[in-house]
Amino acid sequence: MARLNLLEETRFEKLPVTVYSEESVAAQKVAQHIAEIIRKKQAANEMAVLGLATGATPIQVYANLVKMHQEDGLSFKNVITFNLDEYYPMRPDAKQSYVTFMDEHLFSHIDIPKENIHIPDGTLPKDEIADYCLDYENKIGELGGLDLQILGIGRTGHIGFNEPGSAPNSGTRLVTLDDLTRRDAARDFGGKENVPTKAITMGVGTIFKAKEIILMAWSKKKASIIKKAVEGEMSGNVPATYLQLSDNVRFILDEDAASELTRFNTPWLVKDCVWDKPLIKKAVIWLSSEIQKPILKLTDEDYNNHGMAQLVTEVGSAYDINIDVFNQLQHSITGWPGGKPNADDSQRPERAEPAHKRSLIFSPHPDDDVISMGGTFIRLVDQGHDVHVAYQTSGNTAVWDTDVLRYVEFTIDFNKSINKDTAELEKVYDRMRDFFKIKQPNDVDLEEIRNVKAFIRKSEAYAGARYAGLEDSNIHFMALPFYETGKTVKNPVTDIDVEQTKALLQKIKPHQVFAAGDFDDPHGTHIVCFRIILEALTQLRKTEEWTKDCWLWMYRGAWDEFETHEIEMAVPLSPNEVHRKRNAIFQHQSQKDRPVFPGDDEREFWVRAEQRNRETAFNYHELGLANYEAMEAFVKWKFQDEK
Repeated sequence: MARLNLLEETRFEKLPVTVYSEESVAAQKVAQHIAEIIRKKQAANEMAVLGLATGATPIQVYANLVKMHQEDGLSFKNVITFNLDEYYPMRPDAKQSYVTFMDEHLFSHIDIPKENIHIPDGTLPKDEIADYCLDYENKIGELGGLDLQILGIGRTGHIGFNEPGSAPNSGTRLVTLDDLTRRDAARDFGGKENVPTKAITMGVGTIFKAKEIILMAWSKKKASIIKKAVEGEMSGNVPATYLQLSDNVRFILDEDAASELTRFNTPWLVKDCVWDKPLIKKAVIWLSSEIQKPILKLTDEDYNNHGMAQLVTEVGSAYDINIDVFNQLQHSITGWPGGKPNADDSQRPERAEPAHKRSLIFSPHPDDDVISMGGTFIRLVDQGHDVHVAYQTSGNTAVWDTDVLRYVEFTIDFNKSINKDTAELEKVYDRMRDFFKIKQPNDVDLEEIRNVKAFIRKSEAYAGARYAGLEDSNIHFMALPFYETGKTVKNPVTDIDVEQTKALLQKIKPHQVFAAGDFDDPHGTHIVCFRIILEALTQLRKTEEWTKDCWLWMYRGAWDEFETHEIEMAVPLSPNEVHRKRNAIFQHQSQKDRPVFPGDDEREFWVRAEQRNRETAFNYHELGLANYEAMEAFVKWKFQDEK
């Protein structure tokens, strides 16, 4: 019976999928499997031939293998590796090369013979590439093929660098990279314009010859493409769907990457559910959107015809369910994000008391506050709350080099205008210009340059917060140490980051904390900053009484938005408030028009924010609620002792 239930749950899935609670658990399982292959081959006095991948996905797998080598004596002397791909052209000693990547994360830490390592050569003349690729395939064949090929998946659905349009029988070859792939790699190269347009990659047909294939994916960023690869029709538009043809493939996912698979996203379509309140809310909103009817017009027949007959059988009539979910949505809407004074707050998202709250907005970068919750920010100030904003990082990697020269030139001219000596400043300016002439993508800037970039972002943050109505005394610049590397890759978080955050919290003792909860930020800064806040509050909750009255609200907007069923506070914005929010964002001139790191969305930040806010309001209206101009959305974090 259990097997039949599993088949029912996975009937939408066209290949085997194993889901683990989190990336670290999944990566450990994959590493253990690789170790088993190596040891089995060692026992038989044979070579283990492994196909390896690069990118963020396999990093923890490699870390586990290194740990097994160092602590458990796992030897790699009988291992031969073939990497999937390499950018072209690419020097092997470049920071962005996969030779460098593999050395940093695996090869330099284990005892694999260097002659056993094979990575496509990004330095070849073009007319030699075809013969080289054929030789690469022949070497794999002469060794009896790959015992295991591990894969990641790109958001285009590429495996290796087999982009949309690749043939299922394609071999190792030179390819042209998809624009989305290059945008995703932009941060590693200091901008998309520096990302190579081509790469050498094993083909889909090469991958298929492996005796075993494991495709790994972590995080919600990969959820939509995983759904297409696992449940979609086979198509050259999503090369990973070709893996459905293989009898030797497994997908290993964490819960976030699996979250859009039918059995997790809409489980009522595949099995009987335990209908708790959040699942009912999600299902009813889904049904309303699916058949494009307002919630209050849904009927028992609608429920029965869309896999939700169990719900009306167990819980009650469609009428009662509709009213309950509609009321939940209605009660999430508030024009009083700090709570409405002297009002019944039993069905409001925020408390009525104290009437004037201390509100602390944490902004990972110097513009996330106004981009993501600028309307709410302004409203909190207008409604008389004691609002503070804390900029957690300097954001100094996201300023164009040309802006640095422009600001320094202005400073030189200003000093001259007041008869102030500029000799030393002009020397610094000359050093900057000389450095920019030889600067390579992602080189660490000179300290003076990093400082100027930080000053630019700081002055803009002041302007934005002042426009929202804050006094300078309520504007805090933290410059958390983990970020201040000058590199796109940041240092690990330390106790210093947490203690600095605790000190600010203790100083303000806020009733409300707002923090960026859009963990799909492609640069990872948002989730790091959120974890610092969470750790600081968790520690303080053990000893300080005021924290029991401190609520933590998560906002999104710069990169993503909460699903409607997740939203617990929706703050409607009038057309005038949308305009004021836009003006607050405009204070961040260095991020306008074309930011340094736009992610995969090339719209300006203010455009993204307005369109997302309007979409949230539209979604509420489509469900049968009032028609607002725009809405900013929030979800309340539940601490362990509140769950």
